[in-house]
Amino acid sequence: MTALPASFPFQRIALVGKYLDPAAGNAVHRVTGEIAEFLTAQGCTVHLETNTAQAAGLTRFPTLDVPGIGAICDLCVVAGGDGTMLGVGRELARFGTPLVGINQGRLGFITDIAINEYRTALPPILAGEHEEELRALIQGQVWREGRVVFEAYAMNDVVVHRGASTSMVELRVEVDGHFVANHRADGIIAATPTGSTAYALSAGGPLLHPQVPAWTLVPIAPHTLSNRPVVLPASLEIAIEIISGQQASASFDTQSFSALRQGDRIVMRRSAHSVRFLHPRGWNYFDTLREKLHWNEGGV
Repeated sequence: MTALPASFPFQRIALVGKYLDPAAGNAVHRVTGEIAEFLTAQGCTVHLETNTAQAAGLTRFPTLDVPGIGAICDLCVVAGGDGTMLGVGRELARFGTPLVGINQGRLGFITDIAINEYRTALPPILAGEHEEELRALIQGQVWREGRVVFEAYAMNDVVVHRGASTSMVELRVEVDGHFVANHRADGIIAATPTGSTAYALSAGGPLLHPQVPAWTLVPIAPHTLSNRPVVLPASLEIAIEIISGQQASASFDTQSFSALRQGDRIVMRRSAHSVRFLHPRGWNYFDTLREKLHWNEGGV
C-alpha cells in the first residue's frame, strides 16, 4: 500500500454497500469487499458502514454507523443503486460529507460510475479531480391538531397518496400560505430536481435540471384533467391538507410513511442542508439523461 500524499483531500473513506436488498446475493457482497481492498491499496483508510460489513461478512475493516461516517470521514463511496444513495445522502447531508456512487442497481441516475469502471474512475476523484454538485432536500412535516407528529427529509419526493383505498382523495394545496386549489386525485407528488426523473416523471411531470432551484408539484391521475404539473420556486413553502380520504398516506422517498387523517397538513420547505455529489471529471447531467432515458437510440 502506498499512502496518499497529505495534500490529497480524501484520506479517510467510508464504504456503504447494498445491504438492504436481500436479493443482492454474494456477488454484490464480494464486490463490496473488492472495492474496500482497492481503496486500501490506494493508500486510503477505509471504514465500512456497520450494516454493510455485517451483510458482506467483512471483518478486517473498522466499522462506523452513518453519523460516525459524517463525523470523521472525508468521503463516502456508495456501492449500490439509487435507493441506497438516497438513504445515505439524506443522513449525511447535515455533515456536508461528499458522496460518490458506484452503480449496482438498475437505473443509476445518481450512482453514475459503472461497477466495471470504478478502478479507473476513483483514483482521480481521490486526488481531487472531479465535478461537484449540490442536490436539494425537502424537509417535510406532518401537522395534526397544531403539533408536528412526523418529520422526515426527501431527496427525491414527498408523495401524498390515497393509500390502499380505491377512492380518490381530496387535497387542499397552499403555496406560501396562499390557497391554490382543491385537487381530487389519487395523490400529489412534490418532487425535487433529483426526483423529477423518478415517480414525478411517470406521472407526467417535467424534467428539472439539478441546478434549478425549484420543486415540481405533480397530481397523480387527477379527476379534473386541467390539473397539470406546476413548477415552483424552492424558496416557497408547500402545504397539502387532507380534506377527505380514509387511508391516505405520506411517503418521503418511499422510505418513511405516516398514516394520515382528515385535517392533517403536510408542510414542505427546502432544507438548510444539501447533498454533495462528486462525479468523474467531464460528467454532464445530459449525458446521464441520454443514457438512462435511451434518447436518440437508433439515431445518427
